[in-house]
Amino acid sequence: MKEKFYKRYEHNTLGFIAQGSEFGFGKMYARGINDDVITAADKYVHVVSCNTHNLSCLLQTLVLAEGDDNLVEGSFVCMRRANDISQVKDFCPAPQVGSHKDGKFGTHHARDAYHLFQTKGLELNLFSSAVKLNTQYMHSIWFDLRLKRPTDLDAIKLKIKGNDRIAVTDKKDANTVFSFGRDQGHFGRILNQTVIPISTLTMPNENRLVGFCFTPQDGNSLLSSLAAALRFIHPTDWETRIQVLKPFFFDEV
Repeated sequence: MKEKFYKRYEHNTLGFIAQGSEFGFGKMYARGINDDVITAADKYVHVVSCNTHNLSCLLQTLVLAEGDDNLVEGSFVCMRRANDISQVKDFCPAPQVGSHKDGKFGTHHARDAYHLFQTKGLELNLFSSAVKLNTQYMHSIWFDLRLKRPTDLDAIKLKIKGNDRIAVTDKKDANTVFSFGRDQGHFGRILNQTVIPISTLTMPNENRLVGFCFTPQDGNSLLSSLAAALRFIHPTDWETRIQVLKPFFFDEV
């Protein structure tokens, strides 16, 4: 629909934003990941999906902070909720495994993360699988990150603490994390890009990090959509304006 409906309005429109799995719409974007490569020439912006936000944040914070070449391999299993709580259709009655439609990346989550980081000139080795669970609460992700440089859990926890877009939690149940967002979040949403249950983090060796996290859909992608819209409307001071949302980020859930 981009060519059919949007092109004709380029002359009087500041920009266009698509959110989700709209591959090919425009330059891929996630707040805090590749802000520095979005320019005034990028009239079409593709805000990646909520799960892609999550795994990209993990990569950026826990791996690439030690160097762009630090990732050997990243594997992810995205355990998706069946449908949104507002939807009455397409609920699955039992876990439903997904197919690997992309031979190189598995599912679109790793593929989109790869292309997101490619906007920064990075070539990452990523693979993802997906399974849909019979719940309406939250997505969750299992991750397995193989690192070039050795590290330890204390250093990992410091990196997590240093990123205000990551929330930690002692909770292990998606419903309790979801309920916290409903009660305490901005319009019931958690805007952080990921919520990590710290107790699930483990390192089988000094070059491998394994753990679980929850995806605050659709709060994390809405944040990026808002940032992209502000960039179009207020190109000189959008970064300052978006700080109005800073109080709504959680250090802990």
